[in-house]
Amino acid sequence: MKKAPVVLLLVLFSLFNTACEKGMAHGDPNAVIVTSPPEWWPELRDSVFAILSPDVFTLRDERTFRVWWDDPTGPDWGVKRMFREVVLIGDKEDFWVDQALATLHDTVTVRAPGVFQAENVWARNQKVTLILVDPQEPAPPQVFSMAEEVHAILDQRFREGAMRRMFVSGRNTALADTLQKMAGFSMILPEVYRWGWEDSLYVFRNDNPSPAELIRQFAVTWKTPIPEPMSAEALADWKEALSEEHYSYPQAVDRESLHTRRLALGDMEVFEMRGAWVNPPGSPWPAAGPFILWAVTCPPQDRLYLIDAWLYAPGKDKWEYILQLETILQSFRCAHGEGDPAVG
Repeated sequence: MKKAPVVLLLVLFSLFNTACEKGMAHGDPNAVIVTSPPEWWPELRDSVFAILSPDVFTLRDERTFRVWWDDPTGPDWGVKRMFREVVLIGDKEDFWVDQALATLHDTVTVRAPGVFQAENVWARNQKVTLILVDPQEPAPPQVFSMAEEVHAILDQRFREGAMRRMFVSGRNTALADTLQKMAGFSMILPEVYRWGWEDSLYVFRNDNPSPAELIRQFAVTWKTPIPEPMSAEALADWKEALSEEHYSYPQAVDRESLHTRRLALGDMEVFEMRGAWVNPPGSPWPAAGPFILWAVTCPPQDRLYLIDAWLYAPGKDKWEYILQLETILQSFRCAHGEGDPAVG
């Protein structure tokens, strides 16, 4: 009878020791490892890549996720399965699927076909998404029918992680209150942003860790009374004039890569223009990057706000930083009570 506590302690120690043996997951947040039976992959490859990693325009078309397939029976699988984002394709008889299913809680009912999520299967801080197929039916149609759901899971998780990383320094709500009192508008920025103003121009900048590596900047100004609607060409001219007068280096707008749309921010109308900026030829610091330009109509103040959000991130995947610019833009408010968190 006295052995029971000892046995229990040994079991608990064994479980704790096994958990501790798992290393931390590695890989960037937008890196995804996909595996499947090797004989399935030639038929799955193009469609799975296209669905899981759609293009997004940054400085140019860029894949939202960097997706790699790896053979679960190959020599590199022991390393690749340690990534933080892994997508498993197969049926219950496949050992890599079975290992992930074994980590699910007893309350999870596993039926094929279906999409399931597991955590910390081979590494700590790991997310594993399973596309479980019915072995009695052809695999490709089942996989294609579930791939959009998997992409939605990856996309939401990445966006949530991007927001956590952006606000790791905290949300500067005190600055938002100050701006509302001083200038009649507000935005929610991370604490790490520096800011300053001159007349009716307000500039917010984050160039950590170094301006040679990464810059995120917003410039906010306005015209009053509200002018006639401005064309994309007129907005591009305004951005160039603003940069010529107030930025460290002028920015020319690539007129061939402009994308425009109209949005609603609560009761406010927004005309959005996206494109690429470049330092003009002969600049001592040649550079380029994406920008998002907003023209926001605020009738209670009789103002047309102009917001220039731009990014410099040479050699880096830019989608996460674009999401950060979008999030800060969507926090913009003019007069008290104007605006709504949803943009559509």
